[in-house]
Amino acid sequence: MTAIAIIGAGFSGTLLALHLLRRTPASVRVVLIERHNRFAQGPAYATGNPSHLLNVPAGRMSAFHDRPSDFLEWLARQPDAASDVGPASFVPRRQFGVYIRQLLHEELKRPGAADRLELVRGDVAAVEAEPHGPLSLCIGAERRIAADLAVLAIGNFPPEPPVIADPAFFDTPFYQPDPWAGDTLNSLDPDAPVLLIGTGLTMVDTVISLEDAGHRGPIHALSRRGLTPRCHAAGAIAPRRPGAAIPDRLTDSLRMLRAEARRAQREGSSWQAVLDELRPFGRDLWQALPPQDRSRFLRHLRPWWDVHRHRLAPAVSQRIEAARARGQLMIHAGRIESITAGSERATLVYRPRGADERRTLDIARVVNCAGPACDFDRIPHPLVRRLLKDGFVRPDPHRLGLDVTPSGALKDRSGAISRQLFAVGPVTRGAFWEMTAVPDIRRQCELLAAQLAMLA
Repeated sequence: MTAIAIIGAGFSGTLLALHLLRRTPASVRVVLIERHNRFAQGPAYATGNPSHLLNVPAGRMSAFHDRPSDFLEWLARQPDAASDVGPASFVPRRQFGVYIRQLLHEELKRPGAADRLELVRGDVAAVEAEPHGPLSLCIGAERRIAADLAVLAIGNFPPEPPVIADPAFFDTPFYQPDPWAGDTLNSLDPDAPVLLIGTGLTMVDTVISLEDAGHRGPIHALSRRGLTPRCHAAGAIAPRRPGAAIPDRLTDSLRMLRAEARRAQREGSSWQAVLDELRPFGRDLWQALPPQDRSRFLRHLRPWWDVHRHRLAPAVSQRIEAARARGQLMIHAGRIESITAGSERATLVYRPRGADERRTLDIARVVNCAGPACDFDRIPHPLVRRLLKDGFVRPDPHRLGLDVTPSGALKDRSGAISRQLFAVGPVTRGAFWEMTAVPDIRRQCELLAAQLAMLA
């Protein structure tokens, strides 16, 4: 049998496995490998907090493009289903995690599943290749799995620590490097001041977690520009006439986007609708932009794009605005210069954006919410380090992930295209840019599954 191994069984890896099983013949075996205890449970959907809502309406969260109502129908079948859940509803993220796990469990129950799908718990430490032979995936010191094709689905990595004068601070109890770790908020005085590094979606989740835990103390959030995610438009959005063609130059695209947003508002629609209409073309636009335009976008426009493109559910946005209005949540724009640990508190020194003077904050806990690390030259993940050392992969030119072709094939150290190694999910941002939300990853999984089916 042809074997296709998927390294990583979070959302991206699990979804790819499901689509491969739908598209490949019975002679193809899919091996899904996960280093953690549970399959189909990436950090984003493993949260147990019901206040952590999806940032995409439920009607767009199906795992299958040809079954657009699959997630909604699954929600309706649940014993505790709410009667008012519809396509525009924002439901708890943990429900989507359960949905994906049940899809995997259903696949395991199908006749012949034992021959077609294998779940392996282990940490792939290296990939070995012989000319004209299968790949060998090394798990631990002794176990090896042979695979004709392999896909990296290793998801997101914890944020990098900020650059400060004395990095020894990061080894103190005041610092929490991973906002999703189970002990991030443990033993925290509910009246103590907290600093969140970053003001994006992860910051929002952490503020909600603090509130739900009964935290009463001040919450400071600091980023270079102090930008926070915008809100999804509430209620129904008026239909729009088709917009203008999308230019393949950054300045022209930005001008078009602003003009379309103004037209939408005049017609009773919203700027949110304009961005949503661009979603199916985001990958094409990114790949059409010249390299210098991509660099300009990342350097100057990315923060504004992120807060408008990746928006909050209205209920979550209301809670964040309420926390700001009562003065508990304070957003700061500036650059961290130093963080030093004292006996009971840490002292942060930062320079506000556009100012010369420095300001200080006394903090009981610092949580890094700066977003996932992307520069693979600095990511300490053992498999990533080994793949780079052996020359099987290389970072993409913009340091957003790994270098891949438009079909998802990995490029090696010299730029040669692998015919056996592929990647899916956030690690392919450099080639596809929009590779965060479920609809984008679903489309990529479907396309890659079709590609691998032709090679199997």
